[in-house]
Amino acid sequence: MPIAPPPQLKAGLFARNVGAGKKDDKKKDAPKAAGPKGFPIEHRIGVQAPAEVIWNIVSDLERWSEWNPLYPKAAGAIRIGSQLTLTLALPGQAQRQIQPVVLEWVPNEQLHWRLTMLGGLVNNVRYIEIEQLAEESCIVSNGEIFGGLMGPTVAKSLGRAVHRGFREMNEALKARAEAHWSAAKG
Repeated sequence: MPIAPPPQLKAGLFARNVGAGKKDDKKKDAPKAAGPKGFPIEHRIGVQAPAEVIWNIVSDLERWSEWNPLYPKAAGAIRIGSQLTLTLALPGQAQRQIQPVVLEWVPNEQLHWRLTMLGGLVNNVRYIEIEQLAEESCIVSNGEIFGGLMGPTVAKSLGRAVHRGFREMNEALKARAEAHWSAAKG
């Protein structure tokens, strides 16, 4: 019995070269790149301050201890591939040290890191994203995608504590950013 040829793929790695070389193709939008798979937990909050003010607080890891209840200790450099050392203080849980690796960052917009736990059975992507709505207002999305074989199970067991931690961190970030912005305006 002959083996069927492999299916035609719409796009290569990261959806590049869609429809390349086909003259009869009508203009098509490239498919959106798929994000990480897993169980997401997120909290969003509006902040009355410019993205730059929020980013300056988020990117100053050494001062997280002054305002951040979820990560009361933080150290490291925000560079792609660098390892951060964070103390995670989930509500109702014992504090523990984690060492995620920075995946990507864009000043005034986002910080993403990856944390692998339980020998690779849990692979989390953590993000803090700033979306500027107007000159002096933003939405901050604070979340994590629990992936890997055990990721969804861990997310379901810790979900309420994780969401509460994100909410508390966002509220503290909002208070600090708005206070900094108010002081800067005079």
